[in-house]
Amino acid sequence: MRRITYLIPVVVLGIVLLSSSIFVVDERQRALVLQFGQIRQVIDEPGLNFKIPFIQNVIYYEDRILSLDTAATEVTPSDDRRLVVDAFARYRIVDTEQFNRAVGGGGIRRADDLIEAILTDRIRAVLGADGVTSNTILSEERAGLMVQITAQARARAESLGVRVLDVRLKQTNLPAQNLDATFARMRAEREREAADEIARGEEAAQRIRATADRTVVELVSDAAREAEITRGEADAERTRIFAEAFGQDTEFFDFTRSLTAYERALGENSSFVISPDSEFFGYFDGSALGGGNSLAPAGQ
Repeated sequence: MRRITYLIPVVVLGIVLLSSSIFVVDERQRALVLQFGQIRQVIDEPGLNFKIPFIQNVIYYEDRILSLDTAATEVTPSDDRRLVVDAFARYRIVDTEQFNRAVGGGGIRRADDLIEAILTDRIRAVLGADGVTSNTILSEERAGLMVQITAQARARAESLGVRVLDVRLKQTNLPAQNLDATFARMRAEREREAADEIARGEEAAQRIRATADRTVVELVSDAAREAEITRGEADAERTRIFAEAFGQDTEFFDFTRSLTAYERALGENSSFVISPDSEFFGYFDGSALGGGNSLAPAGQ
């Protein structure tokens, strides 16, 4: 009985020592075993591990990708248009021992502060470099600027034992105090560009209109010339045909011309005041038949 009484404290003490010496690192974690503040073991792989009870303690760190939102910061590109930008970064702890020495007891929160300071410094450096304007930041070249920020921040953050995986610019806005002045300047620039476009449009319209007018004059002139030529050729042909017809049968030619003159002169409801012995109606009373004289009105 007395032996059992002595064994119970020993067993309890053994259980306590065993439970204090065993710890588990899962796949989402890294761990450091410290002894009096000194790093005794670095555990980067998940699994069951042991430490010296009451002398050593374990610090766990995230082995997953961590994210960080930076506060809005003001940058001044080379065109002196100040912008307010904020960024989003993803990083991962790659050297647990170095990370512990860099952040001390502050852990992830201290790491976020240090990384944010690096990001802010690099964002200002890249976006404020020569040749980088506000239009550049707002254009497709923005992706290239983010790559530069990521590379520079990654190099700076290596001393913290972390690797910066990616940096993205989230918002790029104008400072509130500059909005009105900036909008007014943009409005003036757009109005000037619109006036230039209108002036160029009017100039082009006048040039096109003048070209069209000249083309019309040329076309009308050509058409008139062609018409005169055609009319002259037709008159010559008509004269030739008349001459041939007149040569073949003079009396029939006079009769045909007289009928044509009657058709043109005697329209509907026509009234004539003419002498009964006028030669115009010679074919009505037969005086013109066989006479050999032309009875057509003048000009036919």
